[in-house]
Order: sequence, then C-alpha cells, then structure tokens
Amino acid sequence: MDKLRIEGGRRLEGSVRISGAKNMALPAMTAALLTPEPVTLRNVPHVRDVLTMKHLLESMGARVEYQRGEKVVLQAEHLHHRAAPYDLVKMMRASILVLGPLVSRFGHAKVSLPGGCAIGARPINLHIGALEKMGVRIQVAHGYVDASCSRIQGAEITFPTVTVTGTENILMAAALAEGMTVLNNAAREPEVADLAGMLNCMGARIQGAGTSTIRVEGVDRLRGVSHTVIPDRIETGTFLTAALVTHSDIGLEECNLQHVMAVVDKLKEVGAEIDLENANRIRVRGAHSLRAADLTTNPFPGFPTDLQAQYMALMTQAQGVSVITETIFENRFMHALELIRMGADIRIEGNRAVVRGGTHLTGANVIASDLRASASLLLAGLVADGTTVVDRVYHLDRGYERIEEKLTRLGAR
Repeated sequence: MDKLRIEGGRRLEGSVRISGAKNMALPAMTAALLTPEPVTLRNVPHVRDVLTMKHLLESMGARVEYQRGEKVVLQAEHLHHRAAPYDLVKMMRASILVLGPLVSRFGHAKVSLPGGCAIGARPINLHIGALEKMGVRIQVAHGYVDASCSRIQGAEITFPTVTVTGTENILMAAALAEGMTVLNNAAREPEVADLAGMLNCMGARIQGAGTSTIRVEGVDRLRGVSHTVIPDRIETGTFLTAALVTHSDIGLEECNLQHVMAVVDKLKEVGAEIDLENANRIRVRGAHSLRAADLTTNPFPGFPTDLQAQYMALMTQAQGVSVITETIFENRFMHALELIRMGADIRIEGNRAVVRGGTHLTGANVIASDLRASASLLLAGLVADGTTVVDRVYHLDRGYERIEEKLTRLGAR
C-alpha cells in the first residue's frame, strides 16, 4: 500500500482474527539456520518483514517455501553465502538475528549494520559484546559486522539493559555452543519464551526462558521442527484500543490474554470492559466516556513501547489529562506532531507527552514515520470528522497483516 484513506465516525462490530506474531516469526525463521533439517512454521503472518526475511535467507542459499496463510518451510542444509547484505538489512533491523545462528553453526558471519524505522538509536553493541564473551572475534568495518570463531563457547553474560533481539540472538548462538551459557537480565517477552520452546523441540537444552535468567547447555546438533507461532500481542492491543477509541463492541479471535495483561489492566482503567470468553477469544466493549490515565512503557510484563503510539491516539479522546512516559526508545513521539495536525492537544517534554483529552479530531493528510505511528494515525482517523489520508503506510505493511481489510470487515471505511 502507498496510502490509506479513512472516513471517520463509524462504530466497529463483529469479530477479527489475530495473526501470528511478527516479532516471533522473524527469529523463528533465522533459527532454521541452526540445523540442516527442514523447519516448518505455522501461523506466520503475511507481512513485509516476513517477506524481507525470506529474501534474506534465500540470498544465503536457504530454501524457503512460503504458503501464504498456511506455513513457511525453511531448510538451510547448505549455504553458499554467510553474509547479510546492506540492501536487505537496511529494510529491517531484525535482520541482525542471523548473526548468532550463522556464527554458531558455521563459525563465520558477515552482517551489515542494521537500518529500520526512525524511532531512535538501537545499537547492536549488546549483541557484539555478548558474542565476544563467547569467544567470537568481531571486526566492525565498512558498515559490516564480521564475526568468526572455531567453535562458540558458553559464557556468563549480563546484559546492561534489557534487549529482546539481543536475548534472542545470543539464545540461538548458545544453543550450539560448547558448555553452559547463562544470560542475566534477559528479556522476558513471550516471543523469547516461544523461541526457546521451539529450540528445545529442536534438541536444545534451555531453562528459564520467560524469566530474567536463562541457562543454555550447548549441544552438538539441532534437528528440524514443526512449530506454531504465538498470536501477535501488539496486533491484539491495537484492536483492543480500536474498540475503545470508537466506543465499539468487538471480539478478538485466536489471541492470548496472558500476553497482554498489562494492556488489559490499563485499558480497564480507561473504561474498557474486557472478558475472556474462551481460551483464545476476548470480547472488548468501549465505554461511551473514557477516562484519562497516565502511562509508562516498560519491558515485558510492563506496557509495551509498541503500543504507546496507539494509546496516545486513545488518550486524545479520553476526558482529562494524561502523561505518557516513554522509557524504551528516544525519539518515539514523532506521531504526536501528526496527531496535533488532526486537532489533538499534545505537549512533548523530553521523554514525556502530556495529552489533554476530549478533543475533536478532524481528518487531515498525515505522514507515518514508523510502524506503530502508522497504527496510531489509523486509529485517530477512525474517530476523526471527515477523511484522513495516511501516507507512507508501507510501514504498516511491515507489521500488520491486511489491517485495512480486517477493519473494513468490522464496519470501518
């Protein structure tokens, strides 16, 4: 897509199926580099980042069979390249996830320094420092990370700050390492726990995933696996927020309530009624009058930074003043300027945004700066008076599977 045109002012009704988690599908695809045997992944979302990862793995010589809406089958029996070029890596920061598996299985990897969306610096020094502790020789030159070793060694690693991709990268590297690896201050996200579960089914020996301390006893070889990707908790949170901002009543199918409890608790504080109707269905009803509530983003199990922009759109319609504090990424309030163009009353103070709610939004031409900013502007467009046109929505295609079709089926235009 190039643009989205949204006619605001319509309530949503019906049910929507939540897709598989993009942020789990990507490391799961790179985990296929750890074995010569086939890896089958189900519930993989049809989003641009998945297609980029497919092209990246194929450029190395892996075979990737992608059956849209069904499964992805990958096999990295023989690779003729162990490098991730800039042309592909610049499109998606998650490309750095090939570094750990490549150097662990093959003893060498050359990966371009990553690009991605403009939400602040996300350096990979945590990945590099951890690999060096595991005996990997690393040179950074000409925009590339060149890593090599005879065999990667287990080590005790303490991340100075919580890093999801760093935890995933080192977790995969440690699976084939010689000896024991201990990851302290590890990310606790559901995607990390799901990746560890998948690796264990491949023959890895991992304990503690989902906690801040993960222990990995390295093995000599991993086998193929068939694995189903968990539901996307960020898409779940986005649709929960969509129901509230439009004062609607909708059902969410194929989701996991336990992965979004911090979001559910906050939205209930705002005025939502959220019920678990069965093991994988949530019903959400938005109150006619929403209450402003402060928010601080935090690593899991806290409120995710990837839902901060959507929450800001919601707060423009809540009664009162809310303060949103972003603790994960700097420069992640770029969507606020576009919301202001639509009539929002938002003041930025460093890593805090002060939102005076209850404002009347009007349709406007706006520009998406990143993936989650796109979702924020989409939600604002659903309640704005008139027509909103969101430009640069290729960001949206990176992480949401046909979100415009899903919203249209719920009654949006």
